[in-house]
Amino acid sequence: MSRSATATLTALGVGAAGGLTTAPASALPVRGELAELLPWGGLRRGSTVSVRGSTSLLLALVAEATTEGCWAAFVGLPRCGALAAAELGVAVHRLALVPHPGRDQGEVEKTIAALLDGFDLVVVATPVTPATSRKLSARARHRKAVLLPFAVAWPGADVELTATPGPWTGLEAGHGVLSARTVTVQATGRGAAARPRQTRLPLPAQPVQPVQSGTATPRPTLVPLTAPHVTAPHVTAPRPTTAEAV
Repeated sequence: MSRSATATLTALGVGAAGGLTTAPASALPVRGELAELLPWGGLRRGSTVSVRGSTSLLLALVAEATTEGCWAAFVGLPRCGALAAAELGVAVHRLALVPHPGRDQGEVEKTIAALLDGFDLVVVATPVTPATSRKLSARARHRKAVLLPFAVAWPGADVELTATPGPWTGLEAGHGVLSARTVTVQATGRGAAARPRQTRLPLPAQPVQPVQSGTATPRPTLVPLTAPHVTAPHVTAPRPTTAEAV
């Protein structure tokens, strides 16, 4: 690990690589429908998987791995809420958010590289240059982390998942509550993922549990990360929001 990456991780309160998870596996688990789209049957460590078209798809993709003990970091998603993540099955106590990683490309690169050293999955939703994207993909391969670019151009991704919205369910005879939306997810890529694959996926998959009258709605909590002497990245625990529409 470079000296700058070590300093950034220390400022964030994150331990060294390997200190956050149990024994590593060659591929991180995903829910069944998504496993069919990936040539490795899960998220292969060291791979770059680009996601487009749906925040709910992104959350569903990382949910299974976090429930199995893996840690995830989201960079550049200020509107991602803890409640929305929990509704899709994400173990939010293993989720760290860096909503504003800064504007300087050098600082952004250092921040993401440091997170790849300490987390199993790193979502990047902030634009970077093609040269930086290649460096970060190489970093992910070296550190055996999964890099997940979201809604940004990322040349050379191993797999690209694209969601196309479909019909909503939940309305009966003109009334009711929208409960899920079916999306069509297409996978393209290179190497083992060169053959296009497609599946239909209902999102959100985890319905909100009813709360008894007179009780307060439990709020999921995030890993408290602070950077007391660092201006970038600025790490906060977001206010829970309802699940975003896909």
